[in-house]
Amino acid sequence: MRSEGKREKRRLTISRAFLRWLLSIVAVGFLASMLFTWIHQTGTSNNNAVTLLRINVQDVRQDVIDASDENLLKLTREIAAELNSSVRVNSDTLKQMLQIHDVAEINLIDRSGIITATTMDEFQDYDMRSGKQSAEFMTLLETDTKEYVQSYQPTSSDPSLFRKYAAVTLRAGGFVQVGYDGERFRRDIDQYVINAAKNRHVGQTGCIIIANEEWNIVSDRYGLAGSNLAETGIWIDRPTMPENEVFRAQVYGEDCSCTYIFTEGYYIIAVLPENEIILERDSSLRMMGIMEILLFLVLFTVIFLLVKYLVLDNLGKVNNSLSRISDGDLDEVVDVRSNAEFSDLSDDINSTVGTLKQYIADAAARIDEELALAKDIQESALPSVFPPYPDRPEFSLYADMETAREVGGDFYDFYLLDDNRLAFLVADVSGKGIPAAMFMMTAKTVLRDYAERGDSPKDVFTNANAQLCGGNDADMFLTAWMGFLETDTGRLRFVNAGHNPPVLIRKGKSVFIEQKPNLMLAMAEGMVYREEQMQLEPGDMLYLYTDGVTEASAADRQRFGNARLLEILSGRAGDGDAACRETCDAVRKAVEAFAGDAPQFDDITQLCLFYRGAQPEESAGGNCRELTVDAREENLPEVLAFVRACLDETECGEKERKQTGMAAEEIFMNIAGYAYPDKDGGTVHIAAETGRDEIRITFTDSGVPYNPLEKPDPDLAMDIEEREHGGFGIYMVKQAMDEVSYHREDGYNILTVRKKRAGR
Repeated sequence: MRSEGKREKRRLTISRAFLRWLLSIVAVGFLASMLFTWIHQTGTSNNNAVTLLRINVQDVRQDVIDASDENLLKLTREIAAELNSSVRVNSDTLKQMLQIHDVAEINLIDRSGIITATTMDEFQDYDMRSGKQSAEFMTLLETDTKEYVQSYQPTSSDPSLFRKYAAVTLRAGGFVQVGYDGERFRRDIDQYVINAAKNRHVGQTGCIIIANEEWNIVSDRYGLAGSNLAETGIWIDRPTMPENEVFRAQVYGEDCSCTYIFTEGYYIIAVLPENEIILERDSSLRMMGIMEILLFLVLFTVIFLLVKYLVLDNLGKVNNSLSRISDGDLDEVVDVRSNAEFSDLSDDINSTVGTLKQYIADAAARIDEELALAKDIQESALPSVFPPYPDRPEFSLYADMETAREVGGDFYDFYLLDDNRLAFLVADVSGKGIPAAMFMMTAKTVLRDYAERGDSPKDVFTNANAQLCGGNDADMFLTAWMGFLETDTGRLRFVNAGHNPPVLIRKGKSVFIEQKPNLMLAMAEGMVYREEQMQLEPGDMLYLYTDGVTEASAADRQRFGNARLLEILSGRAGDGDAACRETCDAVRKAVEAFAGDAPQFDDITQLCLFYRGAQPEESAGGNCRELTVDAREENLPEVLAFVRACLDETECGEKERKQTGMAAEEIFMNIAGYAYPDKDGGTVHIAAETGRDEIRITFTDSGVPYNPLEKPDPDLAMDIEEREHGGFGIYMVKQAMDEVSYHREDGYNILTVRKKRAGR
């Protein structure tokens, strides 16, 4: 029942989600449709209004022009009839007619288009073809046209003078032209204009307003004749407001769209209220809104029901099965087959789950193999042969690492820097698994490289930190403790980079080594690390560890802690390699017993060092000779004589004597040639230790720092001409001697070579 309720709740949740989306889409569709309708209807209404305004103003304009033309033609016909009945006509005759008919101008034009008589003396003998305005009337002479009338406009001879001209042909040939000015023009048609404005409506509530050239109203619906046009609320600036263009104005206190035309000396203005313009749009919107609401409701209901019954219910069944699969039940089978699509989906999911189960099994096996290989690689990178230096009686050493996972981030390392210096360290990389293991390998290699090239402990950490910070995109870091032990004196130089303090076991008492830890490695660039010193005494034991020891947790989350560690280590004694191994085993067993069934919290890494101190030479007849000479080539015979004298004290064969002499010659000549580039030069100190089995020769100079072991070996397969210069001498030394080591200390280059007697 509880499972069924959970499935029902999930199904309803999907339905609600679809319902919300569908409702949102329908709402957006409705709003978009209404917005489109509003934009379209607004544009349509505005276009209709513009068309209506222009049609009305054009109609009134045409009516005014027609009335004006008819009035002027009527006068012109009367004057033409009088001229047709006259025997002789001259300018005086025309001037008499001018007074009788009250017109502004009368011209008589012959068949050639020349004015032969006129009421305007300056036009006498004027060729009508010579002016653009007058040339229009030549159509009466060139075609069958009997009458012609021009619009009211400025005259060519005087642009400030407005006149309207009409012409009628005469029986005797030619034609008579009559013109009247604005005053007579308006007197003739004012009444018509007044009636045209009063009787015309623009739409249902719009109107026509007519004003003369002085912006005085001639006619309007509200009886403002004689008033200035501005009293209606209309202002026209002809330079910036072209004719027939629609502009907005508040006319008679109401927002209106307007347009105008100037014709025959009148401003004809059509006015249509905005309310009437948008009335049609609002009606269309209301009707469209009602229809779309009904349509969208029907569509919404039908779509939701179809999707619910055809998709959502079946999808809920599929999702319930997928939920069980995602919870880890890979044996769940999807069986929804109401239609072909869901049947295919069920088969695909079941097939995918089957493939996934096989992939998981294969991947698990492959990961186990790869992790096992990674663990082998990691363990092979750590020293694993104990005792590591059975021929070194000064110390014993043991270390081990137990990872919390297949691979870990802890590591230990140790190596001899030369005959008298042992480097050893324990480190812990942040994180676990493969990334920590990869960073661990990098850090181990970097630390060893800087140590073996002769850097001091503090310089090893400073240089390693700079290199590890570069390209550390994963922001990993590590804690580390590293010490350099002088095996003959017990002097220990060490650096702590945020690591747990080691435990010193001396005369049965265990204490943490007091120290000032530095910042972890790879945490921040530019760090300079401090080193400290202490003196180990013969019989001392040094125990290094990672926090997997002290932070191991029991089932009750209690930690192992420092106090338990000191308690276990107290009283630890003994000599030899077995004592170091037993100490590490005792700590590991104590941690396991404390943790019980709780899983291992972290990697556990331990390193134990027992120091015996320098031991007396076992070889009989051993001796040590020393020689100090100026580093000049002419002192080579003295150096070789010194080496031969030392070799005479051993039982070396002739081959060993030649190889040792060659090595001594090469090293001394190299120091003499390059160690002291200034003219004053310096000295070379040569110490030879001879024994029954071997000879060890140490060359010490205070010249420029130089480690010849860093020079790569020459490629002997190349021709001599192509081979890089240098490096062959030290290569021969390394081939001839059993051991060659270098380090720089306190400003001195120290190079030691060792040669064993054949058969030893």
